[in-house]
Amino acid sequence: MRFLPPGTKERLDAIGPTAGLPEPVRRALEPREAFAPLPPPGPHDWLANHPEPGQSFEDFLRSRPNRPDARRHKLYLQPLGQFAPGDSPPLEKLRQFAAAFFRMEVEVLPPLDLASSHITTRRNSATGKTQLLTGDILALLQRRLPDDAFALLGITMEDLYPDPAWNFVFGQASLRYRVGVYSFARYDPRFFNEKPPANWRQILLRRSCKVLAHETGHMFGIAHCVYFHCLMNGSNHLAESDARPMHLCPVDLHKLYYSVGFDVVERYRRLRDFCQNAGFEEEARWLNGQLHYIAAGPPVTHTPVR
Repeated sequence: MRFLPPGTKERLDAIGPTAGLPEPVRRALEPREAFAPLPPPGPHDWLANHPEPGQSFEDFLRSRPNRPDARRHKLYLQPLGQFAPGDSPPLEKLRQFAAAFFRMEVEVLPPLDLASSHITTRRNSATGKTQLLTGDILALLQRRLPDDAFALLGITMEDLYPDPAWNFVFGQASLRYRVGVYSFARYDPRFFNEKPPANWRQILLRRSCKVLAHETGHMFGIAHCVYFHCLMNGSNHLAESDARPMHLCPVDLHKLYYSVGFDVVERYRRLRDFCQNAGFEEEARWLNGQLHYIAAGPPVTHTPVR
C-alpha cells in the first residue's frame, strides 16, 4: 500500500496526553512549526519501500519497553577495531553527544582488537572492503555486557553484513539482550573513493551522531517515526539519512522523556552547547529556538483529538 503521511489529528493523537507533565515538558511537546510534518516519500525512500503504521506514544507504552533503572542505568560504547585520530569520529565527542542526547551516563570502553575477537569476516565483492558478521559481534557483546548497563553499543569503522546473502547492513541490535552494533564506515565519503570535501570530518561526526542516537533510540523501544520530520525516521539511502534532523519530534521526545525522566531544558542546553562546539550551526539554532519557546510562558493546552 502507498504510504500517506498522517494528518493533523493523527499527529496530535500520536503525541499522547500531556496534562500533568511539568510545564517545560508540555511546551517542548507542542507540535508547533519547528516540527515539520513528514512529506510523502520519493520512490526510493524508506516509506515507499517499507510501509510502517507508526508508533504512537500509547502504542509505545503498550509495548512495555525497556527502561533504565537503579541497576541498569549506563550506556556503554564499545569500539571495535581502530578509531584512528583524524580518520574517524572522535570517541570522546560521541560520548559527549550520547550523554547529552539521552541524559544518561555514557562510558567508552577500551577498543577490542578484531583479530583476536573471533569475528567472522569476508571481502565484499562490490567494494573490495572487509566486512564483519553482525551475529558474531552481538554474541560477543552479550558475553561482555556490564552488570550496570542499560545497553552496550558496539561501534566500528568497519563495514558490516548480517548474512552471506546480504550486501551490507548499517547496524543490527538485539533489544532482548540490550546490545547492538553500528558501523560508521559508509558515512565517510572516502569509503566510496570519493574526494572528501574540506569539512568531511564534520560531516562524518554529524552522520555518526545521528546514527548513534537513532539506533540507540531503538534500544529504548522507539520505532521509526512516520508523524514528523524526525531523527527516528527510517532511511533507505544516504541522502535520506542526511535529510533527517538531529532532534526528536514531540511523539518520540515524549517516549524518551517517559523512559529517562530528564530535565528537558537542561537536555536542550547540553545539546546546544555540544552542537555549537562541533560547528553544527543549524542544529544549534534550532535548539536555541526551542529553549526560547519553552522559556516564553505557559503552554498551549494540547489534548489529543478523539
